[in-house]
Amino acid sequence: MEEDRFYSSEEEILQAVQKFELMRKNNERCFFDVIEFESIIDYYIESNNPAKAFEAADLAAEQHPNSISIKLLKAKALLDKGRAVEALSLLKKLESIETGNYELYIAKGTALGMLGNINGALKMFDKALAVDSDEAEDILCAITCVLQNLNFYRQMIPYMHQLVELAPGDCALLYDLAFAYEKIDDYENSIKYYLEYLEEDPFSDSAWYNLGVIYNKLDMYEKAMEAYDFAIAINPQNTFALFNKGNILNDIERYHEAIEIYHECLENEPDSFEAMTYLAECYEKTGDFAMSWKYYQEALDFAPDCADTWFGLGILAMNSDNIEDSLLYFHKAVSLDDETPEYWHLMGQAHLKNGEIKVALKYFCEALKLNAYCSEIWADTGRVILNENLIGKAIPYLEKASKVTGDIPGINYLLASLYLHAGLHGKAYRHFMLAVSADRDEFPEFEDLFPPYIMTAEMQELLAR
Repeated sequence: MEEDRFYSSEEEILQAVQKFELMRKNNERCFFDVIEFESIIDYYIESNNPAKAFEAADLAAEQHPNSISIKLLKAKALLDKGRAVEALSLLKKLESIETGNYELYIAKGTALGMLGNINGALKMFDKALAVDSDEAEDILCAITCVLQNLNFYRQMIPYMHQLVELAPGDCALLYDLAFAYEKIDDYENSIKYYLEYLEEDPFSDSAWYNLGVIYNKLDMYEKAMEAYDFAIAINPQNTFALFNKGNILNDIERYHEAIEIYHECLENEPDSFEAMTYLAECYEKTGDFAMSWKYYQEALDFAPDCADTWFGLGILAMNSDNIEDSLLYFHKAVSLDDETPEYWHLMGQAHLKNGEIKVALKYFCEALKLNAYCSEIWADTGRVILNENLIGKAIPYLEKASKVTGDIPGINYLLASLYLHAGLHGKAYRHFMLAVSADRDEFPEFEDLFPPYIMTAEMQELLAR
């Protein structure tokens, strides 16, 4: 086994790096001892320069073919370049020689993790901890760093807990642990560790912001906004917290408050077309169409390819009964983003207002292909079918569609209504029962499709139950 590596002073490291850089610049060949090469390769690895790290490691292996530490550094350089298979091959050869070196097992675990063999990686990491318990803290830091970089957060958490036990005074570890739980959607534990971290560092705007994000995901809007308020108070330039608070206010229909927040966002980031778009939407919801139009146009100046902005203009035009313009804006939105069902739905509504029944139904179908669970689209489709007396044509098509979609509420409510209007009460009840069983709360969306005078007693009783 080689002697432990000698770590040079910062000045000596920089001298070695400068000598290497000069050699490259002059296209010369210079000799470096092992310690110099170790310093150079480590420097480039830590500077996130994998190309130079590998170049130095390659030359080092050529000049010092028997050096174990150089070979290990070359394996690390290969890993930094994403060449895990080559690194693993080299590390397997070293493993029989350098059995007590925990860095080798961490590198091998990294290679296996990069190749998707997480179980093999964990075995190597545990072996690293077993061969050198005196360096457990450093080893755990290295392991958690690797797992985090590879997005193996679930596997990272047990090592993080070990690290917290070894370094209870390091509150930054609580932040990392909270973040890991957040990444695996374990929000209860994530909140717990963010709050523990904030007890130690209450002025961390990023922790308050992350806490706000989690509360928002849990629909705990007041707590989310409170967390965002702390983040903003600590750092008034935290535009993300401002923007998210504005979005919550927008979602819960407190539009005037949201407008104030979006204006604050724009004071911090005057070119934020997202804030302009949401601000325009809030003005539209409050009936201030002039201001809405103004901010949609400003947003387009910064991001002419933003589909949401074109969509917003389409809604404004449609609300003003300017159907031709609304169709132009909706078609532009769909040309930029054809995977948002709301775009297809509203475009169908515009065509319907324009008297283009078949085109409207076509676009409603496109919307349902993207989101078959949207009851509003099913209900709109049903209204067209009933108003245009298309029941006979629609039922066979919808029955086929139901075999693809399965027993989702929307299609069953619609089929129940159509069968009811056709006088086929048995089939109507069967679909109505499936719909009510799946989602009773969606019935109000379809209520106008079930006039009381044709509702059977059985269906009314089922609904009441």
